[in-house]
Amino acid sequence: MSKQQLSVVVTRRLPEVVEARLAELFDVRLRETDTPMTRTELGEAMKTCDVLVPTITDQIDNALISQAGGRLKLIANYGAGVDHIDVATARQQGVLVSNTPGVLTDDTADMTMALMLAVMRRMPEGMAQMKGGNWTGWAPNALLGGRLAGRRLGILGMGRIGQAVARRAAAFGMQIHYHNRRRLRSETEDALGATYWDSLDQMVARMDVISVNCPHTPSTFHLMNARRLKLMKPEAVIVNTSRGEVIDENALTRMLRAGEIKGAGLDVYEHGVEINPRLRELENVVLLPHMGSATLEGRIDMGEKVIINIKTFDDGHRPPDQVVPSML
Repeated sequence: MSKQQLSVVVTRRLPEVVEARLAELFDVRLRETDTPMTRTELGEAMKTCDVLVPTITDQIDNALISQAGGRLKLIANYGAGVDHIDVATARQQGVLVSNTPGVLTDDTADMTMALMLAVMRRMPEGMAQMKGGNWTGWAPNALLGGRLAGRRLGILGMGRIGQAVARRAAAFGMQIHYHNRRRLRSETEDALGATYWDSLDQMVARMDVISVNCPHTPSTFHLMNARRLKLMKPEAVIVNTSRGEVIDENALTRMLRAGEIKGAGLDVYEHGVEINPRLRELENVVLLPHMGSATLEGRIDMGEKVIINIKTFDDGHRPPDQVVPSML
């Protein structure tokens, strides 16, 4: 007698090749429209499936998990970050949580460097001139930016992505500094040419560029708050391709408007799509729509990770990318 297929619900449209593979392996319900599920739809899905495949746009909190009932056994997140999932409550309810770490490292690091260059070299201003038909020709003092070589880069969060950023930035001639919850091993520091700062305040005050690459956890919420942002040099810039909640967005907007910080490159925002309207108006800010990991290769790799986690669970083993509260 063959084993019954797992019932899997996917909350957003995924690349076709991923959806096709999920349909081959499991009893899968795919999303027909590429819009986030409502809270009601999420709640119903969690009551009627064995495995939920959510994304960052799904807020899976204590109440939803507690009301899911006994059928749901695995939340196989499509993405590395799990701050939108109450992992502790899931564990209490006997629901495993997995994610997709590692596969987006290079894509996100690439975008981090792109934002640094865009801000430092004033690319949006140049593009606006060209698209507006306002360019009158080359001039010696027009749109003068700053070079990356020789600048001090302070990386906040030296995990996979932070280290990938360090390697790229070193190739541009930047000096690598970092602050992390735990100091790296000396051989890793040596390989990256990275200087460790135990004090985040002291590092922030001395850097030319700050790159936020840490996850959002209760301890990193507003880690770059108003007081710490004021420690930055007026000619410094800040780039964030991690989570918007790490920076106090309103404080950052005020300081950018006042010229107390030179510029910012942001791919993520504290309140999701609700971005401070004053931030949109600033010429010294580059805003992207959370596209740091948006490559077709990366999205397919994420799907493969999800499938491996579900298949391993279905075979009676621990998902290789299981997330537990102690990891957060």
